[in-house]
Amino acid sequence: MAHDVFLSHSHVDKVYADAICHKLEANGIRCWVAPRDIRPSEDWAEAIITAMDNARILVLVFSSSSNSSPQVRREVERAVNKGLHVLPLRIENVPLSKSLEYFISTQHWLDAIDGELDFHLGQLHACIALLLDRGAEQPAPAKAAAAAAAPLVLAEAAIAPHVLAKVESLLAQVVGPIAKHLVKRCAAGAASAHALITALSLEIDDGHERQQFVARCNAALA
Repeated sequence: MAHDVFLSHSHVDKVYADAICHKLEANGIRCWVAPRDIRPSEDWAEAIITAMDNARILVLVFSSSSNSSPQVRREVERAVNKGLHVLPLRIENVPLSKSLEYFISTQHWLDAIDGELDFHLGQLHACIALLLDRGAEQPAPAKAAAAAAAPLVLAEAAIAPHVLAKVESLLAQVVGPIAKHLVKRCAAGAASAHALITALSLEIDDGHERQQFVARCNAALA
C-alpha cells in the first residue's frame, strides 16, 4: 500500500511510533512502520529500502534509545541520501550523538518532551500536511468531499489579513525583520492559521522559543 511517511524509531519507543502512526493515518496520511509493514519471510533490509524509495518524509522518534541505535542511524543516513525530508520528534532531552548529528544537526526539531502528547502530535501532523501540500484541518477524504461539494468557494480558505499581521508581529519578536518574508512565504502554502503557525515555528531553532511562539499565537487568535 502507498505511503508518505517512514517512521524511524527504536523498539523501546514503539508506543510513541504507534501513537504517531495512529494520528497521521486517522488524518489520511499513510505511514510505513516496522515491524507492522514487513511481510513474513521478507528481507528486513530490503523492505526498509523499498519503503524509503516510496516515502517523502522520515519522522525520527528521537530518544536516548534511538540516539544510540545503529539501525536508526542507518535509516536516517539512507533517508538523507535519498532526499527525504527528515523531521525529528524529540521525546527525551538528550545530547545528539555525533553519528546522528552529522545527518540531522541542521534539521528543524519538534519537541514532545513537555505537555500533552496529543498537542505535539497535532503539531507533527500539521507540519507533515504542509510538507505534503495537504490541509491539516481535516482528513484527506473529507477535504476532497468538501471541495467537490463547493468548488466555487475559494476565498474562505484564505487567512485573514489581521491574523497574518498578528502572527508576523509575534514572529518578529523572535527572529526579527525577516518575519515579514517568512510569513509571506509560508502563508502561500498554508491551508489554515494553525498550519501557518506550525510552519513558522519550524523557522525557530530554539525549542523553548518555538513553544512560546506557538503558545502566544494560539492565545492571540483564540
